[in-house]
Amino acid sequence: MSSSTEPASASALPPGVTDPNYKPLPGRLGNLTVPQQHALDTLRRELQDEGAFVPARMDDAMLLRFLRARKFDVPKAKAMVLAAEQWRKDEKVDELVQTFDFKEKEEVNKYYPQYYHKIDKEGRPVYIERVGKLDIKALYAITTQERQLQRLVFEYERSLTSRLPASARAVGHPVETFCTILDLGGVSLANFYRVKDYVMAAASIGQDRYPEIMGRFYIVNAPWAFSAVWAVVRPWLDEVTVSKIDILGGTYKDKLLAQIPAENLPKEFGGACECPGGCSLSDAGPWKDEDEAAAAAAGAGAPPA
Repeated sequence: MSSSTEPASASALPPGVTDPNYKPLPGRLGNLTVPQQHALDTLRRELQDEGAFVPARMDDAMLLRFLRARKFDVPKAKAMVLAAEQWRKDEKVDELVQTFDFKEKEEVNKYYPQYYHKIDKEGRPVYIERVGKLDIKALYAITTQERQLQRLVFEYERSLTSRLPASARAVGHPVETFCTILDLGGVSLANFYRVKDYVMAAASIGQDRYPEIMGRFYIVNAPWAFSAVWAVVRPWLDEVTVSKIDILGGTYKDKLLAQIPAENLPKEFGGACECPGGCSLSDAGPWKDEDEAAAAAAGAGAPPA
C-alpha cells in the first residue's frame, strides 16, 4: 500500500510485475504525474495522427524514454523520435537486424573487448568495454569503423528486444537500463585518440537514437590524467547523468561487488565468474538462458530421427 506521503500515479504499473518491492522511478509507468501522463498521451496521439507511429516498437516505455530525454517537452521529444525514425530508415536498421553477421567477433575481442554479461542486483544487463586492451592497428586490420558501428546498433536492437525483456522476466519488474563498466586500465591516450571518431559516433548513436538507457556507469582503472579530462567534460553533462557515473581508480572491486553479484562479475574485475571459453564471448545472462531453454524444449518435442 502506498504511504500517505506518496501521491498516486497517473498511470498503472506495467503488466508482468511480480516483484512486491518494485517501486518505479519517477517518469516511468506506475509513477507518472498527471502532466507526464498527458505528455505521453499527446506524443502517442500526434505520432499516430501523422502516420509515424510504429506499434511494434513504440510502446509507452519507449515513448517515455524519449520524453524523459527531453524533460517531457512534447514537441522536442517528438522531433527526437522522428529524427530517430529517419535515421533507422537511412541506416536500414531493420534490415541490419535481420542480416548482420559479425564474423570477426572472436578476433575483435582480442583487441577491443566489448560485451554483455549477466545482470546486476537490480536486474540490469552488465555491459563491459575494455578500452585499455585496444590495439587500433590490429583492430582495423580485421574490421572497419563502419562494421563496428553496425555491430553497436545490432547489439542495441538485440538488447531492446531480447536482453532487457529477459532480464525483466528474471527479476519480476521492468528493466530499461544497463550497468556499464568502462575499463581504462593500460589505456594509451595516443591509441584512444586514434579511435575517437568511432567513440564519438557511438556516443551520438546512444544519446540520440537510444536515449535514457544508462543505469549505472563505472569507469575503472582511470589513469591520473583522466581527472583533467573529466573536469572539462562534467559541466556539459546534466546532474542526473553525472549522478550515475562513478570514476574509480584501481580500488574498484568493492564498489562493483556492491552493485553486481560476485557470481555475475567476471573474475578479472574481482568477481567469481569464469565462463567456459571466457566471459567476453559467452553472452551469458537471462536472455541466453531463455534461448537455451526454448531450444531444449523444441528439441524435446521433435520427432526421433
